[in-house]
Amino acid sequence: MSRVLLAGESWINAATDYKGYDAFPHAQLEIGCAKLLEALAAEGHEVTHLPSHLVATDFPSTLEELDAYDVVLLSDIGANTLLLPPVVFSEGRPFPNRIKLLAEWVRRGGGLMMAGGYLSFQGFQAKANYHGTAVEAVLPVEILPYDDREETPEGIGGVLTEVEHPVTAGLDAEWPILLGYQKLTAKADATVLATIEGRPLVAVRTEGEGRTLAFASDISPHWAPREFMEWSGYPKLFGQAVTWLAG
Repeated sequence: MSRVLLAGESWINAATDYKGYDAFPHAQLEIGCAKLLEALAAEGHEVTHLPSHLVATDFPSTLEELDAYDVVLLSDIGANTLLLPPVVFSEGRPFPNRIKLLAEWVRRGGGLMMAGGYLSFQGFQAKANYHGTAVEAVLPVEILPYDDREETPEGIGGVLTEVEHPVTAGLDAEWPILLGYQKLTAKADATVLATIEGRPLVAVRTEGEGRTLAFASDISPHWAPREFMEWSGYPKLFGQAVTWLAG
């Protein structure tokens, strides 16, 4: 059993309904990772989910706090949320740089995964903004300095490479469709396990004593449609990824 911290993959949906003269505003917390949480639990992993609105205040800020986990999974949570806790943004006081801290933790033996999405890698309008950061330095991929999305509304499936690896052991050679992904470039010392339109979809790398993995698409809708979410390989892929990352 691996101890996993999944940070992100939630959002607050605020809307206003207009009914003639009157307007009715309402808001709701949406959790996008419910299927992944179920899949990892079924594979025997212990997962703590830190929703996006709590990451700025509650994400670990010391190596000792990070050591409570074997794997950290960042999904749809931009660099700003890690860099700008209230004590920095509102109070103008110093605070540990959690981007640099994550990289140091990996080099000391931690496992880090980033999954794709509008606020992953560089993201929609480059708002995720991981290009040039210490997190990019430890990941198996290079991140573009601008909006790195490739939208594939027609549905494009991933394809396994010929590399045998524990992360992709037993998976189908061709995967169900995805509706988008991040345009990433594998580093020279990375191993690409699956591709999409010739680009890395799953890539892994060792960094110091630790391990990292990049999944270039989403683990939940909208880029991951029903066909992918209900695929028998979905829990196996991410369960085996966590097991490998934990070493």
